[in-house]
Amino acid sequence: MMHRGTDREVIGESAAFKAAFEQVDVVAPTNCAVLIQGETGTGKELIARAIHARSQRSGGPFVTVNCAAIPAGLLESELFGHERGAFTGAVCSRIGRFQNAHKGTLFLDEIGEMPLELQPKLLRALQEQEFERLGSLLTVRVDVRIVAATNQNLTQMVRERRFRADLYYRLNVFPVIVPALRDRKEDIPLLVEHFVHVYAERQGKSIRYIPNNVMQALMNYHWPGNIRELQNFIERGVTMTRGEVLRLPLSGLAFEDCGAEPVRTLADAERAHILATLRATNWVVGGPTGAAARLGLPRTTLIFKMRQLGIVRPELSRQANQGDQPFILAPAKDAQVPDGAYTNDQACGYAVSGFADGSPVSGEGPTNFARLTGSARMNAAII
Repeated sequence: MMHRGTDREVIGESAAFKAAFEQVDVVAPTNCAVLIQGETGTGKELIARAIHARSQRSGGPFVTVNCAAIPAGLLESELFGHERGAFTGAVCSRIGRFQNAHKGTLFLDEIGEMPLELQPKLLRALQEQEFERLGSLLTVRVDVRIVAATNQNLTQMVRERRFRADLYYRLNVFPVIVPALRDRKEDIPLLVEHFVHVYAERQGKSIRYIPNNVMQALMNYHWPGNIRELQNFIERGVTMTRGEVLRLPLSGLAFEDCGAEPVRTLADAERAHILATLRATNWVVGGPTGAAARLGLPRTTLIFKMRQLGIVRPELSRQANQGDQPFILAPAKDAQVPDGAYTNDQACGYAVSGFADGSPVSGEGPTNFARLTGSARMNAAII
């Protein structure tokens, strides 16, 4: 699934991604405020752009303000504008971002960094759609939709009196939660292929293969920096690659992770508990002494959870990654796919199950992406 917000792309096929984007489709045609929440690097601005692109305001401007990037003393002027002489250095009048976004969408990124003293004026602008420029007594009326985003816990900030409760409730009319990359790992192959294609094209390179051990490592890493970290890592790999096989500095993942405590989710804890039980039973799933019995689950339920969480027996994972057979990105249309490479049953738990035209993928070899170019590439069903 590839969604476009202006010139940018929102890519994903996982259940977590689809659930978030269903919310986008619900709220986009309306005019209510949206609060996008998610960790840093998850693509909150892309979600905001997608909301704007699907709204009745899509023909109007999409204006972005990063509240953390503008000094507190200048943020009021940046948002609402000022008159000449309103403060030292104000040599001419200037309209603010609210007026720039008239008949469009104003995206307030990092809204948790908004200074407390400015929040009442922002609240009035949101509720009444009017404000005064700095140094002016004239009221300016606008027609602006507000989409805000944060990676902070605003509820906790409200309790600590670091964020106004009334402003929080006004922004949180319709919340959209963007999942972390570790919660949508089945989207990693799509994202990797997309970024390889983008950066190879920019650098004038032809990269057609990704080794299985590389893809497996990317799937296993928990990506504390989310999609932004993956994107930058792939760009580095494309820059270092000479030839048609992608080379990534996988050792750098561990070094970059030093000192970074991953945020553990319920899925992370469940996965760790299931893995520990499987190791204790020597990977025996069924039977009276198997992992399913120890966990108090039916055997079929445990198998389903293992697939859902990407849990694979180490011997099978090694078997899937034996040799140098690559994950193929874009071979010639009639190229022969080498045997013994990536298979969905023995590797990370993902594979292309069919093409956009409905024809199935055949064979036991690696996934053939020859026909998965452009939009068709992203319309493939990922399982």
